[in-house]
Amino acid sequence: MKNKLLIFLATGAYVGLSPVMPGTFGTLWGLGVALLARDAGTPAQALIIASLIAVSVYITNEAANALGQKDPQRIVLDETCGYLVAFFLLPFSVFNLISAFFLFRFFDIVKPWPIRLIENKLPGGFGIVGDDVLAGVYANLCAQAILLGTCLS
Repeated sequence: MKNKLLIFLATGAYVGLSPVMPGTFGTLWGLGVALLARDAGTPAQALIIASLIAVSVYITNEAANALGQKDPQRIVLDETCGYLVAFFLLPFSVFNLISAFFLFRFFDIVKPWPIRLIENKLPGGFGIVGDDVLAGVYANLCAQAILLGTCLS
């Protein structure tokens, strides 16, 4: 029963079982959480993100063990965490929601240094979630730079 619940959560209520683009569908959960938390204020949003990351490390580790794989594609809770990091501190707008989404997906797929290193070197849930959190940081920095550029023009 415990494993079924962990797999349900780790797969984003089974959206990770999609035969195409499971990570993209998992990222949509992050967009939904960002929408729900938009009026919570920065400290509360930071707490939500940090708590979700901490819980996700445990859940993804246990789910990967239950599935017998190091980092199964069907686990998408890490994408939810990564997107929330990508959108953190951005002003709320549809443009920013979408920009953070595509920037995060780009960095999550391409995995520039040291994202792939984190994915490969950190054990269990730390590696599963850690690479997506760093992809979210990269995406956030790019989104902030885009906003800064549009503000300066």
